[in-house]
Amino acid sequence: MPPKSDPARSFDARRADVEAALARELRVSKALRDVGVALGTTFDLDQLLELILQKITEALEADRATLYLLDESSDELVSRIAQGPGVRSIRLKAGHGLAGYVARTGKPLHVRDAYKDPRFSPEWDMLSGYRTRSILAAPMRNHLGKTIGVVQVLNKKRGDFTDEDADILAALATQAAVSIDNSRLFMSVTQKNIQLLDTKEQLEHRVHDLKLLFDLEHAMGRATSLEELFIAVLGESMRACEAKMGAVALRDQAERAGALYIIDERAKGLRRLAYPADAGLIGWAIRNDEILVSTDAESDSRRDEELDKRVGGGRAKTALVVPLEGEQSAPMGAIAIYNKRGSRPFNDEDRELLELIGANASTAIRLQLSRDSREREERLTTIGRLLSSVIHDLKTPLSVIGGYVQLMQSSTDSAQRRKFGDLVLKQFDHIGAMQREVLEFARGEKTVLVRKVYVQKFFDDVRAQLEGELAKVGVELVVDVQERGTARFDEGKMLRVVHNLARNAADAMGHRGGKFVIKVTRDKQDRSLVISFSDTGPGIPREIEHRLFQSFVTGGKRGGTGLGLAIVKKIAEEHGGSVSVQSSSRGATFKLRIPQPKA
Repeated sequence: MPPKSDPARSFDARRADVEAALARELRVSKALRDVGVALGTTFDLDQLLELILQKITEALEADRATLYLLDESSDELVSRIAQGPGVRSIRLKAGHGLAGYVARTGKPLHVRDAYKDPRFSPEWDMLSGYRTRSILAAPMRNHLGKTIGVVQVLNKKRGDFTDEDADILAALATQAAVSIDNSRLFMSVTQKNIQLLDTKEQLEHRVHDLKLLFDLEHAMGRATSLEELFIAVLGESMRACEAKMGAVALRDQAERAGALYIIDERAKGLRRLAYPADAGLIGWAIRNDEILVSTDAESDSRRDEELDKRVGGGRAKTALVVPLEGEQSAPMGAIAIYNKRGSRPFNDEDRELLELIGANASTAIRLQLSRDSREREERLTTIGRLLSSVIHDLKTPLSVIGGYVQLMQSSTDSAQRRKFGDLVLKQFDHIGAMQREVLEFARGEKTVLVRKVYVQKFFDDVRAQLEGELAKVGVELVVDVQERGTARFDEGKMLRVVHNLARNAADAMGHRGGKFVIKVTRDKQDRSLVISFSDTGPGIPREIEHRLFQSFVTGGKRGGTGLGLAIVKKIAEEHGGSVSVQSSSRGATFKLRIPQPKA
């Protein structure tokens, strides 16, 4: 007869089991809750992994817990091991050991005796002196179902791991995967935001640089002399870098000297000083072909006290100097700015901006120097070419003077001799006027060299130059010279007017060809020379007719710059004259009026 069971004891056992189960469920719930709270308050992956390892260890009453993350780039499992209060990290090759098996297959494992499982690798036990008995492992899958790691726990403190423990580990592994996935996603978004901010900042810098270059090119484009160019360059440099003073130095390689151009916000206009080459802070930068940044210009050993006192009146505290590249990459000078506003030193951004300005200014200065040199050469060439004509023109007044002198010698009438003397003096006045015109042109005081021109001969030369070129595009040239005397104008510039208008007419008539007529007359009232240029094209488009003589206005012809008619107007005004236009669907006529001096 079996012994009777003790109802009280049976009740106590059941109550203990329930309490144990309840305690386990509370641990699991608390672990899930704590991980969930951490997930909502931090995206720091290290903090999350440490918390997950801690909660897994507590919930399953394990001796140790290991969390592996799969590094696809190196095909390794990177592990974090919860060992007492600390966390350690190791790396294992994927597929190695039990964790590698779970990572490869995506299947959970419950191993009750690790040393009896051929997949177990005891190397870590041998190195650490730890004895692994039982293992519970579960894969971690992301939101796409892809295995991203493995969670395993070692050696349950009381008894062995159960199927319930395996279910709990699977739940915590899922929560861990969500945490890791979200953290990685957040870090990815954060990194992209950082990249976007960096890109935005770089873009803003580029836009700022482009605006600076646009403003600089616009300012330099209006300059017609070196002084105007320096004012534009220094003005933009001081504005961009918040400087109170700026200077440009140009050196003469042959004479080891040069000129210094200075702008000070407290002074009006541009100051020019003689500059001993290689002197002072600017000279150091030119000589060494290096950018110079000085935070204390007053005590800088490279300073030239006398020169820098003349440059800044002793007020230069900070300085930034950038060499200007000349021919064959050798410095032709330097650009310098002084005294940043707010008593601040010049920084890397100022340096980059001034380098950018200096690179563009170097090109503009070289072009301006080349233009100035070319203009001087052209002026001298023009003077040389015209000297023979001037000498020829001198024959007339000299012949007149000779004739009157002979008449004076043969005349005994004092009144008649005085009359002849006055006529001789008048011829000397003509010779003096001719001399002054040539000298004024040579000195650059005049932009045109007005001299006496034989109208018929000039337009015969025009016909010879244009006839063949216009015939090639099917345009018939007609030159009607009704004024066959002399007129006064600049031959070279008038020839440019004729060529510009002829080219425009040929473009307007296009492949159909047509007729281009040049007609020369004299105004009967004021004796002005009137030259008309007519074509048989379609006329001027109405949308540009009112601004036809402005720069960069073009009727849309291929390769057109919109400068031809603006140049025509400028040359007409330089002669004190004007240009007008009449247009219809049958063609356009430009009329040029050149005032003539009274006889």
